[in-house]
Amino acid sequence: MNNPAALPGLLGDTAARNYAHKLKLFNAFAKPEISRAIASLELKPGMRVLDAGCGTGEVLRWLSPQIQPGGIAIGTDLASAHLAAARTLASRDTWLVQADLLAAPFADASFDLIWSSNVIHHLREPSAGVVFLANLLRPGGRVAMGQSSFLPDMYFAWDARLERATNEAVRSYYRDRYQVNEKELTAVRATVGLLRQTGFRNVTANTFMIERVTPLSLEDENYLVEAIFRDTWGPRLQPYLSGEDYGELSRLCDPLHTDFALRRPDFHFLQTFTLVIGEI
Repeated sequence: MNNPAALPGLLGDTAARNYAHKLKLFNAFAKPEISRAIASLELKPGMRVLDAGCGTGEVLRWLSPQIQPGGIAIGTDLASAHLAAARTLASRDTWLVQADLLAAPFADASFDLIWSSNVIHHLREPSAGVVFLANLLRPGGRVAMGQSSFLPDMYFAWDARLERATNEAVRSYYRDRYQVNEKELTAVRATVGLLRQTGFRNVTANTFMIERVTPLSLEDENYLVEAIFRDTWGPRLQPYLSGEDYGELSRLCDPLHTDFALRRPDFHFLQTFTLVIGEI
């Protein structure tokens, strides 16, 4: 049990855990910004690319055409359900491997680029994960670590107080559910330092703003309603909010209520996606 790879992740990840639907919702929602992030990498034909923590495979599918002809794209993920979803999208130039990030079965110096998005903060020892990925890179290879929400998300442009109360309730819920402290929850923002501390050179960061206003596309509305309003918020936040705040939040999140947030003419949503790149 001393092997970190044998333990559930910091946020409860195991091979049996399944949040494929939420991953698909986010990828459909953030596709424009993630596509811009991928384009900024200026990938070349013939490269070998690993998506470490590929989830349901959408990003792997967007990476693969950038390295053709002759390139190989490989995705790895711990969860069986996520790999099953990724297989439905995989092209013949794409390989999929189920593995813990700290025990992925690849030889050292196998890849020109490793993409890993919203993954490293799930590890109990993020630095060990980064070192493992570094060993998989060829000399001059790069790691591209994506992370959403470096800055607190903005959902209610018209009510900053309720927005703050809701975000704090989410943090309190995660602290209690996973027995993690505030420092562990916010360490995700230290990606630049993490890469530098583990030997990467020429570390850069580029943040892509995800910005949406009313009227929303179907992909935007599905993500906000299902992944945020229901799965991240919902009844789980009731113990962490006052009765008045929980009642107001419930009305704003209910598509059948006249106060539904996504129908407001002043609805303005901001979220960030940051890509930190380092060279080995």
